[in-house]
Amino acid sequence: MSPSLSSLNAYRSMWILVLFDLPTETKKERKAAARFRKNLQDDGFQMFQFSIYLRFCPSRENAEVHIRRVKNMLPKEGHVGILRITDKQFGMMEIFIGTKQTETEKPPQQLELF
Repeated sequence: MSPSLSSLNAYRSMWILVLFDLPTETKKERKAAARFRKNLQDDGFQMFQFSIYLRFCPSRENAEVHIRRVKNMLPKEGHVGILRITDKQFGMMEIFIGTKQTETEKPPQQLELF
């Protein structure tokens, strides 16, 4: 891939972050929260932190599909935020485990057909 095409792709491909704070006081609430997390995982989201899940999408159009899916699985109670950022922006995130800095997750390799 040429550098200009690679750079363009970094602005076109997206990461979706789903951030949530769900009630877990009752058994019913805990079950709803667990179901929401399971549904996110079934749609290809990975846990970043306990209440933050993320998913790479190769295009804005693909991101919209997954955002609609998240909206359709929202629990009746709790707060949920959906954030979409470009791969370029995601790559600028600084991640630390304790005081040691780690690298950001790399997007999956894509097959390009011409």
